[in-house]
Amino acid sequence: MQVILLQDVNKLGKKGDVVKVNDGYARNFILPKKLGLEATEKNLKDLAIQKAEEEKRQQEIYEEAVALGKELESKKVSLQIKGGEGGKTFGSITAKEITAGLKEQTGIEIDKKKLVLADAIKTAGTFKVGVKLHPKVTVDLNVVVELI
Repeated sequence: MQVILLQDVNKLGKKGDVVKVNDGYARNFILPKKLGLEATEKNLKDLAIQKAEEEKRQQEIYEEAVALGKELESKKVSLQIKGGEGGKTFGSITAKEITAGLKEQTGIEIDKKKLVLADAIKTAGTFKVGVKLHPKVTVDLNVVVELI
């Protein structure tokens, strides 16, 4: 019997896959637990429509990420940190402070987890901080750190 999986099933397949299983396995396990549907003509058409809609939605998300990436590349975030003699700083600039400065200065709000920051910034200067907006879209944001 062919079954369309509604959820990921360990060692069988992922959601949306059409798999061939024994009749008893389908009747006694997959169908009662609502892990899958029988692969009838109607259900296969519904699956194709759902996959097309999901693909369209993913394409829209990708295009939004590309547009936001182009906008972020042209922006610059200026932050200030207290410093002492010889360029030494008291504290550091973290991802949370960068996102707060970005929102305050440009109005663009992004999640701090999307910033690719190896270590906190502890010196004054200009830095390029990676922003991962989508699995296929990563851009550099210019961050200028000044001593007070």
